[in-house]
Amino acid sequence: MRQLGAKKNLVNVWRELESKVVTLRDMSILAIEEGDYSLREEIRRDLKELSDQLEREESQLIFAGEYDSRNAMLALHAGAGGTESQDWADILFRMYLRWAERHGYAVEVLDVSPGEEAGIKSAIVELKGEYAYGYLKSEHGVHRLVRLSPFDADHARHTSFVLVEVLPEAEETQDMKIAPEDLRIDTFRSSGPGGQHMQKTSSAVRVTHLPTGLMATCQSQRSQYQNKDAALRILYARLLELERVKKEKERVKLKGERVEAAWGNQIRSYVLHPYKMVKDHRTGHEVSNAEAVLDGDLDGFINAYLRSKVAGEK
Repeated sequence: MRQLGAKKNLVNVWRELESKVVTLRDMSILAIEEGDYSLREEIRRDLKELSDQLEREESQLIFAGEYDSRNAMLALHAGAGGTESQDWADILFRMYLRWAERHGYAVEVLDVSPGEEAGIKSAIVELKGEYAYGYLKSEHGVHRLVRLSPFDADHARHTSFVLVEVLPEAEETQDMKIAPEDLRIDTFRSSGPGGQHMQKTSSAVRVTHLPTGLMATCQSQRSQYQNKDAALRILYARLLELERVKKEKERVKLKGERVEAAWGNQIRSYVLHPYKMVKDHRTGHEVSNAEAVLDGDLDGFINAYLRSKVAGEK
């Protein structure tokens, strides 16, 4: 029903655009035939609005992927470097939350693993809204930070890495059928800071998919039931991504190699010293206002990536 509703909405948008074009054309013809040029400004204004709307709708054609319209799971993993990398993961975490807030996406934090001194070791959030995965898939990969470390007594320059995973939300009944015997569910006590209830009970949950070895852990929710539900959602998303990657590998056999998101293949660099610049290494898009980017202004990078993918498909 959700898919049917989305397709009906899409058809209605383009039919409305068609109707506006016809109306504007008829107004222009009538104004010319009757020599009434008092409508020129109104026609120009309507034409500009129509052109802007058309451009917005055409940009949606970028989302031709099978899962682009779905919600997204976004996972961050701090790389080697201890507190410095964990702080970088926390900065990215905030950046994506601010981006989601700007675009009206609902955010649910499924799990967070705090760092020992500062920042976070990892975090998993779900962003709910139209084309959440279609937009955020551009962020999948390694993000590199260069700055003067506030955690270094000598205030030396450090380079840190964080891996960002972006997964489409999986719909269990539609995308996959998993036999109960293929899942192993373990419970244990939550580690790290938390409420008294979390520390005293075995509320943390780890779910393992035995055929693939994939697992998902959640310990941030208050109850074992909530942690199990979140861990299953994460596991289903990982399984769906595994299937998507298999299909992609088959496709790229005909179209050339694709660079994987590995530690040696950072997709974007954020330089805060000795100069300020954020540069995407896949598209070449760069800006000097690093503070704005870290405050959630990612649209330039996302749009550059999406348009480059469309160009690459042609």
